[in-house]
Amino acid sequence: MKKSLLTASLCLASVSSLFARAPKASIDEQIDATIGPAAEFISSIIFYEVALTDSIGIPLILVWLLLGAAFFTVYLGFINIRGFKYALDIVRGKYNQKDAPGEVSHFQALTAAVSGTVGLGNIAGVAIAISLGGPGATFWMILAGLLGMSSKFVSCTLGVKYRDVHADGTVSGGPMHYLNKGLSERGMAGAGKFLAAFFAVMCIGGAIGAGNMFQINQATQQFIAVTGGEASFFGGGNAWMFGLIMAVLVGLVILGGMKSIAKVTEKVVPFMCGIYIVAALIVLAVNFTQIPEAFVAIFEGAFSSSALTGGLVGVMIQGLRRGLFSNEAGIGSASIAHSAVKTNVPVTEGFVASLEPFIDTVVVCTMTALVIVVTGSYTMDTGDGIALTSTAFSSVISWFPLVLAVAVILFAFSTMITWSYYGLKSWTYLFGNNKAAEISFKVLFCAFVVLGAPIQLNSVVAFSDAMLFAMSIPNMVGLYILSPVVKQEMQAFLAYARSSKRQSLTQEAVEAAQV
Repeated sequence: MKKSLLTASLCLASVSSLFARAPKASIDEQIDATIGPAAEFISSIIFYEVALTDSIGIPLILVWLLLGAAFFTVYLGFINIRGFKYALDIVRGKYNQKDAPGEVSHFQALTAAVSGTVGLGNIAGVAIAISLGGPGATFWMILAGLLGMSSKFVSCTLGVKYRDVHADGTVSGGPMHYLNKGLSERGMAGAGKFLAAFFAVMCIGGAIGAGNMFQINQATQQFIAVTGGEASFFGGGNAWMFGLIMAVLVGLVILGGMKSIAKVTEKVVPFMCGIYIVAALIVLAVNFTQIPEAFVAIFEGAFSSSALTGGLVGVMIQGLRRGLFSNEAGIGSASIAHSAVKTNVPVTEGFVASLEPFIDTVVVCTMTALVIVVTGSYTMDTGDGIALTSTAFSSVISWFPLVLAVAVILFAFSTMITWSYYGLKSWTYLFGNNKAAEISFKVLFCAFVVLGAPIQLNSVVAFSDAMLFAMSIPNMVGLYILSPVVKQEMQAFLAYARSSKRQSLTQEAVEAAQV
């Protein structure tokens, strides 16, 4: 461990000295110029839009995710709704298993996965969706969250079922493993290996870009803004120093592995979500007379033919886009975290994982949307999503920009440590599950925290976003093929849960109950 910390410190020190000497603008321009063409090409493929009208287009990746979520919802008999009680029971520990393989509890796995999705999308993305699509976008956003629960159920059940439990007790799971093993069981070994490797490469890119550089950059900007702007200590070219501090904090957490990450997220996630929701409730309480009108605006706007983006289709696209992009249902990343859970029955974590889109989209995103709608802020032109959300909250809580800054930093920090785990597991899948591979990725990840803090890299963000959603292509293929496995596991557990002669929870007992 000391050697690992020394290596990480040396790497971070070298990156820090680079920023101390190099002009910020030249780094921005050089990296953007290098990555720009590739980023534009990849983004044009992944986010390719089909024109529906002269002014409205729908990204094919959105259709890909939405159709999958709808299919799994129907195929599994609306398990997102009828399995909600079981999910809560499992999180509360009703079906805990002593001495089961794994590293973290059901609750810890849930908070770790939620920390990877709850973030700037819930603050800025919702505001953008409503400013473009009107209040009605909220309805479609909620629908996307409910459907996404089914995608998460399938993905995370498979993540546990096909995971690897190593000799030291650590776990490796996720789409890489169920694509490889699951498709191999069905005589598609070559396709499974290719799709698994493709997913892993995309996940590493998404982890370093969207899950790291974008997060630290936004957190740095918010911190500087509330501490005096460019005149603050970290302004005026010193933003890299804030990145260095965050890199050290991230490094201290991720060097301890999944157990360390889970210990942090189980405290940070409830805390940060709690602060944000309480602030939202205060705003709603002050504007309680406007709440009925807000719901009317949401439902009428959802089916309006004269919405801000050009009608019903435009409203649907904005809401569904935000809902699916926020909770990342179908992308497959969350199953990497959920795979580390302590259980002998894979489908139990599928139930737990289904709560994730509900928390992220149905609860947190909807709270943001309601605040923006009841305050009427969505009609204002503030320039960006975070500013719009801040304006809405500040209409009641004057000091909310400080709360928002804390929320953004906590959201960014928790997202970074979770995505470091996603990237790590993809990295070790490609390069071997050994200490050298593990340490090299963690040092690399921390170095990019420093790199991402001071520079504006539009091309990097576009490139990493494309890689992030490219993960859904191989993942959804695997989910379709392996969905019968999940359905069998689900039916067996439901039979066990309804049995009046329940034994201790094991996979054998679950299968016996179905018979």
